[in-house]
Amino acid sequence: MAIKTYKPTSPARRTYTTASFEEITTTTPEKSLLAVKKKFAGRNNQGKLTVRHKGGGNRVKYRVIDFKRNKDNIPARVATIEYDPNRSAYIALLNYADGEKRYIIAPVGLNVGDTVMSGQDVEIKVGNCLKLKDMPVGSVIHNIELQPGKGGQMVRSAGNEARLMAKEGAFATIKLPSGEMRMVSNECRATIGTIGNSEHEIVSLGKAGRVRHMGVRPTVRGSVMNPVDHPHGGGEGKSPVGRKSPLTPWGKPALGMKTRKHKKQSNKLIIKRVN
Repeated sequence: MAIKTYKPTSPARRTYTTASFEEITTTTPEKSLLAVKKKFAGRNNQGKLTVRHKGGGNRVKYRVIDFKRNKDNIPARVATIEYDPNRSAYIALLNYADGEKRYIIAPVGLNVGDTVMSGQDVEIKVGNCLKLKDMPVGSVIHNIELQPGKGGQMVRSAGNEARLMAKEGAFATIKLPSGEMRMVSNECRATIGTIGNSEHEIVSLGKAGRVRHMGVRPTVRGSVMNPVDHPHGGGEGKSPVGRKSPLTPWGKPALGMKTRKHKKQSNKLIIKRVN
């Protein structure tokens, strides 16, 4: 994949870049795997605003992704590589031998015409899915389950990969993209390979309009507000925070405050945390 640049016909266009979409083979999604995606604009079931800076954006439909990969021992041919507006990674449409179609996250090296499988005795190759106990140590993996049968929950965004470091007893040790080392049940499934579209993070949006197209509304800095509106507000000219540490608009600690519960049950499975 490459990054496409443009002639500086305007100040925004000077830094505007997009993906070249060389890997995309079709722009028409599979209709049977589309679902309506309603907009809630950051509001809960009572209609109250619980997440700020959301609203607007292009109308999109959700692509139903097979995170479970539980269709065992049935070969599937990769029909297309497609863009998904709901995630940073590209997706691949699989046509199974029995006629069923499913979407999966597209890893690097998976091409149209390739065959992938999931199950116990499948080959260790890109796109295949199997349990951690059946993988060799050192395997590069993604779409990792936290609970057997629940479906992949970790390592699902563009360019990410995890590594199977060890297997001991009923658990496997995995090194996540953040550097965290944690244990996962050997019965959990994962997919072989690194997720594609790794250049996603270096795309420059270039203008505010592209952010609005994603459904993100403007964010105002607390330091330019009045004291009644934000703990950082007030003062003459550019003023510092004025507190020991940055705060949210509601006076809660921000930027570095750990929010994970100290007695969370899964803490015992984390071998090494990331600072």
